[in-house]
Formats: sequence, C-alpha cells, structure tokens
Amino acid sequence: MQILKLGIPKGSLQDSTFDLFKRAGFDVYLSSSRSYHPNIDDKELSCVMFRAQEMSRYVEQNIVDVGITGYDWIKENQSDVVEICEMVYSKVSAKPSRWVLAVPKDSKVTKPEDLQGGHVATELVGVTKRFFAERNVDVHVEFSWGATEVKAKFLSGIVDITETGSSLEANNLRIVADIMVTTPRLIASKEAWADPWKRAKAESLAMLLRGAIEGRNKVGMKMNVGRKDLEAVIKILPAEKSPTVSALADADYVAVEVIMEERAARNLIPCLRRAGASGIFTYPLNTVIP
Repeated sequence: MQILKLGIPKGSLQDSTFDLFKRAGFDVYLSSSRSYHPNIDDKELSCVMFRAQEMSRYVEQNIVDVGITGYDWIKENQSDVVEICEMVYSKVSAKPSRWVLAVPKDSKVTKPEDLQGGHVATELVGVTKRFFAERNVDVHVEFSWGATEVKAKFLSGIVDITETGSSLEANNLRIVADIMVTTPRLIASKEAWADPWKRAKAESLAMLLRGAIEGRNKVGMKMNVGRKDLEAVIKILPAEKSPTVSALADADYVAVEVIMEERAARNLIPCLRRAGASGIFTYPLNTVIP
C-alpha cells in the first residue's frame, strides 16, 4: 500500500488543525500528550508533527511528502516547495495574520527608515533583514526566543505576528509598518508532487480541508413554502446557485433548501417567516465543496 507522509504543525496551530481534519471527515488524535505521531483513520496517510517554523525545510528535503505551515515560514526558510493551496484558519480567527513592525507608543519612530542604526528583535529574522535591506536601512536584527512584545521598550522596535492586535495594544505598542501577510498553506515536496499517486492523494486531501474551511461558518437551511409564496421567498434567499426546491406530498407546498452564512440565517428567518415560509430549521455543515 502506498503511503503519503503528512506533516502536521505542532504548537499554536495544532488544536485548530486537528479540528479542521475532524470537520473534513478524518479522526486524528494523539495517543499521549508527548507523542509526535498522531493517529489517523486513513491507512494511506502517515502523520508526524513538526514545528511550523521547520515544516517547509522538512518538506523540501522530502522527509515528509506534504505538510501544513505558514506562508511566513516558507519565505523565512526560502524553501523550494510546491504550494498546493491556501487554508485560512487559525487558533483565533479566520483572518490572515500579519507580521508588523511595532514600536512603543511614545517612540518618535513613524516609518521604517527612522530605525537606521537601531536594533530590532523578531522570530522572523530572514524576512525582516530582507525588508530593511530592500529599503537600504541599516538595522541590527536579532532572533527573539519569545515574549517579543516586552523587548520593544529596550530596543528600537520589534517585528511580531498579530491577528487581532490586542497583544500589541496590551503592551502599549503601535504598528509602524506591515512586513507581510501570512496564512497557512498545504505544501508538497517536488519529488512527491511528481509522483502521480501522491499528487492525487494530496489534491484530494486539499479538497476536503478547503471544504471544511468553507463550511465552517455556513449552515444549511430547510423550510416549507406554499407555491403561491415561493417567488417571494426565493427573492429573500442568498445563494451562490439557485436553492433546491422539492415537491411535497401536498401539491400546494414545496420544500426549499439552501446554504448560507450562519450569521445571515438569524436575520433572514423572521423575514422568511413573514414571506410565508414555515417549518424553518438550520443544521451545521462539516464540508462545503464548491
């Protein structure tokens, strides 16, 4: 049996990645908290966990065939890999994360050029060095082992990652410039991508994972509608495609089914009821494949 070696990120993305796989139809779990080899209910997949910071190197070296990591670490490692797809999910929100240059709020720095001759701390050393080099700004960039926000008051500034900006605000910092926007990516080694079976397996995995992301904030909605009210109800419903309309035993009524954003459903239900719909209910979705 052929096996696709899959790298799953350990750390901040670990729990949200496990949840993503679960919604995509996979049962992924660790036999112990110290294990680096998750179990998965697919005999064609073999999983191992690496830090996201290292993942692209291990994929490039074909230690694993495919892996999930951030676009930031692909660029930091300058890895020569195949990017199969983007997957916008995280531990906090469904928004992309940003690496930003930040300084204390009382700093006189207003632009990157103001840091000439200064010191900056970050985990993203290579990308940050290239950012300043492209602007001909001479800055000493040093690696930060963590608690980067705290170091801003002792150095000229920091480059750190943020989703909501709340941590920067809590540490009395302000953003001077965006360094890059990053999202998780499913990547493959060039050797694995050249293998027809591994490529097909990786593409199927990508389809299911993206479907799980697509379905995360959506619900299905069903209702009964009198034929005389059908046109009015359909005009209210948002849908990428026409809603599904099915005949009922009572010839005067039809069943209408549609997929929509979960937040939209709560606002639409009263409108649909007033338009003549009845028996309205919603249900969660695991995956939505466009």
